[in-house]
Amino acid sequence: MPAKKIGLFALVVGLTACFFIFDLNQYFSLEYFQSQKALLLDYKNSAPWEAAAIYFVVYVAITALSLPAALIATLAGGAIFGLGQGFILVSFASTIGATLACLTARILLRDTLEKKFSTAFRSINAGVEKEGPFYLFGLRLVPVFPFFAVNLVMGLTNMPIRHFFIVSQIGMLPGTLVYVNAGTQIAQLESLSDIATPTMLLSFALLGLLPLASKRLLGYLSARKVYSNINRPKQFDTNMVVIGAGSGGLVTSYIAAATKAKVTLIEKHKMGGDCLNTGCIPSKALIKSAAVAKQIQTSAEFGVISQVEHVDFTKVMQRIQDVIAEVEPHDSIERYTNLGVDCVQGEARIIDPYRVEVNGNTITTRNIVIATGARPALPDIKGIESCPHYNSDTIWNLETQPKQLLVVGAGPIGCELAQSFLRLGSTVTIVTRSGRVLPKEDDDVADLVKQKLEAEGLSFVTAENIKQITASATPGEFSFEYEHSGETRSIPFDGLLIATGRTPNTKGFGAEELALELNDNGTFEVNEYLQTKYPNIFAVGDVAGPYQLTHAASHQAWYAAVNGLFGGIKKFKADYRVIPWATFTDPEIARVGLSEMEAQASDTPYEVTRYDLGELDRAIADGSNYGVVKVLTAPGSDKVLGACIVGNHAGDLIAEFVLAMKQNIGLNKILGTIHTYPTLMEANKYLAGEWKRAHTPALAMRLLPAFHKWMRK
Repeated sequence: MPAKKIGLFALVVGLTACFFIFDLNQYFSLEYFQSQKALLLDYKNSAPWEAAAIYFVVYVAITALSLPAALIATLAGGAIFGLGQGFILVSFASTIGATLACLTARILLRDTLEKKFSTAFRSINAGVEKEGPFYLFGLRLVPVFPFFAVNLVMGLTNMPIRHFFIVSQIGMLPGTLVYVNAGTQIAQLESLSDIATPTMLLSFALLGLLPLASKRLLGYLSARKVYSNINRPKQFDTNMVVIGAGSGGLVTSYIAAATKAKVTLIEKHKMGGDCLNTGCIPSKALIKSAAVAKQIQTSAEFGVISQVEHVDFTKVMQRIQDVIAEVEPHDSIERYTNLGVDCVQGEARIIDPYRVEVNGNTITTRNIVIATGARPALPDIKGIESCPHYNSDTIWNLETQPKQLLVVGAGPIGCELAQSFLRLGSTVTIVTRSGRVLPKEDDDVADLVKQKLEAEGLSFVTAENIKQITASATPGEFSFEYEHSGETRSIPFDGLLIATGRTPNTKGFGAEELALELNDNGTFEVNEYLQTKYPNIFAVGDVAGPYQLTHAASHQAWYAAVNGLFGGIKKFKADYRVIPWATFTDPEIARVGLSEMEAQASDTPYEVTRYDLGELDRAIADGSNYGVVKVLTAPGSDKVLGACIVGNHAGDLIAEFVLAMKQNIGLNKILGTIHTYPTLMEANKYLAGEWKRAHTPALAMRLLPAFHKWMRK
């Protein structure tokens, strides 16, 4: 460490140590101030400039060293020097001291921490460069964090010191004024009964209202900044325009209409979005047909001799369309029109935060909700354009069942569809770059499913490098070439399904012209209220993240609708603490809360309890005794941090743990709840029993035999 740093470090440590060793804190209490009030006022009156200078230097030192004495020092400033002079002294002394604290942290700590956490610091400094002064101003106005902590943290960033000084000076003015004003009244206190004077009560009321008022002011300044060049209409055609009629858009519109707001829902394609037309509903209909085929294939295990003579693939695909048609009225234009939603078929374009154009007409609106969903991602594979290929949106257009289906991607969509086509009679191979199946799940969970899929005949291939796709000599057949362990290999196929994830739809409707910021994963950057940089433009569902789940989009929709329509009165932060999801392979995977992988990544302490479904009576009777219930709890506690179920109907069984986490119900309460016998739901109770057995007090168990022996005498 350079000599200058050593000297500065020694000075800071020495002065701070002196403050505590010599118990100087005793001189910064209300009791001490009251006892010395007359003496201090006399000194100030006899030597006003000298008293002001000493006070100023002491205050700068307190702030620079981040000592716990700033509050009483501020109040004392108002008490001794009055509102005007006290305000000026405290205002400049606090800013100078804060700047010195910022510089100290920068000199002593920044280089070391920046080297150790370089990636994090790059991200932080990028944000500081973009909006640093504005965020600092917000922290000064609304003291969510102690001022001394803000001083030290900002010292670790690249914010110019002059910016820090100016923003701090301005941002701390309201708080300084209120505290100094309170100090002028404290000077008049002779006893606790004097605290109820109107002026004192007003001072403390201002202290309580300051954060709220500052927050409002900050919101106003932020909005003024982004709307500076926007021509706001004098009146609006509608309260809310929703773009996209998938799950997020439908629920947003429904809530808006239910609260008697005027809402316009714009959809360019089909009502219901991906979930109804190309996602959840058709995939589950296909999974059901495949499950029936599998049940017939294995019927001999249940004493019923039968076999699958033929799979009519055309009828399978037709049934999928029939299911969609049966569900369709729930999401139809007719239904939502009857609910009070103005449904418009056409392509929307956002002109500015208050105007949306559709079918040549311009709609003025107070709020806009973007719910445009996502589309399948297409990897860059040489030669892919030479062969017919499908994704989760277009696979439903298949007319002929592939004999050899190649699936690129081993996520939930890839695994669900691969198993379904396998059970319907196709030979299926899944290709993955990493070798991992269901990469968002814990290894032990993913391996259980992979083993079951392999047992049914599904093949998995690891392709470290995908080389190309070429046409074979046989018409309609192709070859997929890849490298594995340095060796070039190939897989023949006549059907190709790309299942490598989904990309948010953030372009083509005016968002680019408004320069709405995007996250690294392509979603819109939104705050905890689901607002974009324009407070009246919200985003929900796949375009907002963090989850690409239908029920997550519906969950977000409530917040977007309520915050958009009633945010001027009360806003609600989107709550993602308890979000369940499921993968509908056989066996299913259902999860809520933390996985082991996530707990380890976040350094969250946990314990694991497991219950093997092979021991459950109902699972044995059903022939589905395969899988596990796995729960993470806080160490030494029955509080559920996360739960995962692998098994038949896991997506239904997880609901008990979702409720437990949402309502803070521990495993002891689940254990004490009667579960119907024989049901699969009993697995959750038995899991709780396994936890209880592992947490029975050891001393009590050692004493129990002696107790029972004594009772037999």
